[in-house]
Amino acid sequence: MSMSRTSRTKERLVVIGGDAAGMSAASQARRLKGPDALEIVAFERGHFTSYSACGIPYWVGGDVAEREQLIARTPEEHRARDIDLRIRTEVTEIDVEGARVRSRDLASGAESWTPYDKLVIATGARPIRPQLPGVDAPGVHGVQTLDDGQALLDTLAATQGRRAVVVGAGYIGVEMAEALIKRGYEVTVVNRSKEPMATLDPDMGALVHKAMEGLGITMVNDAEVTELPTGDDGRVRAVATEDAEYPADVVVLGIGVRPETTLAKAAGLPLGEHHGLLTDLAMRVRGHENVWAGGDCVEVLDLVSGSERHIPLGTHANKHGQVIGANVGGGYATFPGVVGTAVSKVCDLEIARTGLREKDARRVGLQFEAVTVESTSRAGYYPGAEPMTVKMLAERRTGRLLGVQIVGGEGAGKRVDIAAVALTAGMTVEQMTALDLGYAPPFSPVWDPILVAARKAVAAVRAHGV
Repeated sequence: MSMSRTSRTKERLVVIGGDAAGMSAASQARRLKGPDALEIVAFERGHFTSYSACGIPYWVGGDVAEREQLIARTPEEHRARDIDLRIRTEVTEIDVEGARVRSRDLASGAESWTPYDKLVIATGARPIRPQLPGVDAPGVHGVQTLDDGQALLDTLAATQGRRAVVVGAGYIGVEMAEALIKRGYEVTVVNRSKEPMATLDPDMGALVHKAMEGLGITMVNDAEVTELPTGDDGRVRAVATEDAEYPADVVVLGIGVRPETTLAKAAGLPLGEHHGLLTDLAMRVRGHENVWAGGDCVEVLDLVSGSERHIPLGTHANKHGQVIGANVGGGYATFPGVVGTAVSKVCDLEIARTGLREKDARRVGLQFEAVTVESTSRAGYYPGAEPMTVKMLAERRTGRLLGVQIVGGEGAGKRVDIAAVALTAGMTVEQMTALDLGYAPPFSPVWDPILVAARKAVAAVRAHGV
């Protein structure tokens, strides 16, 4: 049994989760408060800490050669900073009233209670595993952690067949499909939506569909998986829908993730509509003075719609950790919210989005105009100019920018950052047309594609009497 709170001479911070949010919080708190003032105990149930989950598809595909390249800081490096980091140790209960957590050593099975003065919950998200026959069979993989990535690579190395089926066509599904193509697999993607990348509107997702088929990926859209049939050896052998069966030697689940808030729910902590923890601007769990939460287990404010959303991204998680660490360490910081910016790629096709899709805008009752323009990444006459499509949404009466989606060649994706800044600033599309963006033929046409879309959006808004 750990010593009681009354017998300790310094504050104890307990962190649940050893990846981006948790260890950023621990490291920032340690920078602000030395070991004589603050004891930090962190629990991580996996083998690894502070790693890039976003890099797993590129490791599986061979673009990143070694697993260690994805690790920003090892357990040993954290311990050298006076953080008592306990890997392969799972927290099984949070006792909020008693200000303590129960943990279990996964190697020995030994359990113990650890009291805290301040608690950070950074339990991340878990891959969605639909309750289907065969979903837990050998050969079926999620790819949320480095342990998951290693397990998938081990399966690929041991499997004789070369047929892979990816279930789901979001960011992870699309990236894993490309990774498996690079590994020499025949890849089929089974997707329940009308088009891949449901974070885009379907008309933009159709461009991604075309690019995936160009890579040799078989796309099956509007299809609901009903079963993962297994062979006599118990391993997965196919993915079945209501209409067909697709042979598989390995299956990757890319359906998405949910906040991992099982512990938080059991402890009575407040959860939102998407089952993520609810926090204030300082990332403190609402109604709990000494409990903070960050990363993929929380919901965040969407600055465009004004509603809470679950957006699991490493960029947010690291920012959450910095904010939490500052507040735990005696400073002050806030996390005001997000605009929903994300970027990905399929081979040479870059995919980006920020703000609201059409259905997001309708859901919150906004009236809008949507425009689409075709342009190029550089001046059309300059070598290497790549086509790109930009879709822009603007509020009908005010002209306020609501969202941007971009699909195109090299140089297209990061243009979304212009729109992300404009959304954060609450700019109108008319204000955007005056933005002083950098221009030279190797970098853009004289009218940047974002500005061309903004001009078209202005015309559409004005056509409705504004």
